[in-house]
Amino acid sequence: MTEATPLILVLPDRDAAEEVAAELTDRFPLPTEPQLVREALAGEDDAEDAQWLVVLEDPPATVDPVALASLAEEHDGWLERS
Repeated sequence: MTEATPLILVLPDRDAAEEVAAELTDRFPLPTEPQLVREALAGEDDAEDAQWLVVLEDPPATVDPVALASLAEEHDGWLERS
């Protein structure tokens, strides 16, 4: 059995990340709640210079990556491709 790689959406701010996380739980049958993670940009100490990540586990691969990318783009973000 292969371990699933988490899917990561990168958003510009916390509000966008929270909105995307709420939309994900409404639109997709996720096994767990998406996690919000603040990621400071390299070399930046200012709290304003941070991206927010929405991390979701999708072991059965039920979420379409194209739909995730589209949702992230609607909020000025992107789907991180591994």
